[in-house]
Amino acid sequence: KRILVTGGTGLVGRAIEKVVADGEGRPDEEWIFVSSRDADLTSSSETKALFERHKPTHVIHLAAMVGGLFKNIRSNLDFWRTNIHINDNVLHSAHELGVQKVVSCLSTCIFPDKTTYPIDETMIHNGPPHSSNFGYSYAKRMIDVQNRGYSEQHGRRFTAVIPTNVFGPHDNFNIEDGHVLPGLIHKVYLAKQSGSALTVWGTGNPRRQFIYSLDLARLFLWVLREYDEVEPIILSVGEEDEVSIREAAEAIAEAMDFRGELIFDTTKSDGQFKKTASNAKLRRYLPGFQFTPFRKAVKETCAWFNANYANARK
Repeated sequence: KRILVTGGTGLVGRAIEKVVADGEGRPDEEWIFVSSRDADLTSSSETKALFERHKPTHVIHLAAMVGGLFKNIRSNLDFWRTNIHINDNVLHSAHELGVQKVVSCLSTCIFPDKTTYPIDETMIHNGPPHSSNFGYSYAKRMIDVQNRGYSEQHGRRFTAVIPTNVFGPHDNFNIEDGHVLPGLIHKVYLAKQSGSALTVWGTGNPRRQFIYSLDLARLFLWVLREYDEVEPIILSVGEEDEVSIREAAEAIAEAMDFRGELIFDTTKSDGQFKKTASNAKLRRYLPGFQFTPFRKAVKETCAWFNANYANARK
């Protein structure tokens, strides 16, 4: 197997690289991690050239334009166009070069805004996504549409996974544009340095399921090797492991030994209140999979951020 990982230097790509290097790789697997420096995946010719250069038999497709709530609100059209181009180029190049299997990465934020909980894999297309990130959401949903098309017309084994909120080392810790957990880690670091209070955007009440990037990486390897459905699969901790943004902020404060005050800025948007996902399908396949406890994963991520602050803060 020659496994090409697009978006290979991002949060999940780095986690897969670490897990493979730490003994989860197999002798019959050659891993190739590429980033935007290797090819502009919005260009069909550059994408095709990348595939012809590496001749992968398998692809893990992680490359995407991503960002937090406020970046999405500002740039819905950019998120739609960029991701549609990337996904179409990657899947079509994989098809043209006879790649045996592609595993793409979706997100729980693509699910309908008005829905019942917990959400599961059958509900992706049941209604419009939340208005804050409709561009990203519809672009990601189209991967599922294309996977079914390539399966029905060409017999391709293209599938997708749907992780809940991922965090860990090598995350985007940008306060303005990053996701909630890495943004909070950076904020706690700065508040601790300056001796000021920690201001959390929103009420702190929204609830999220967080998955540690190294746990997700191990699950990605299982999907690549064992999971044969075209239908997507949610990769998530259980519903009982959902935490509020307030609880997440408190866990980070504890991990960073921050003793200051927590202030919630309720003039800022909360986004979706919750997007509780069912991991029942995953548990049917892997009943014994052990997730890293949330506070332990937060502690490890904060330790990585502290040790790599010069690069991590960018």
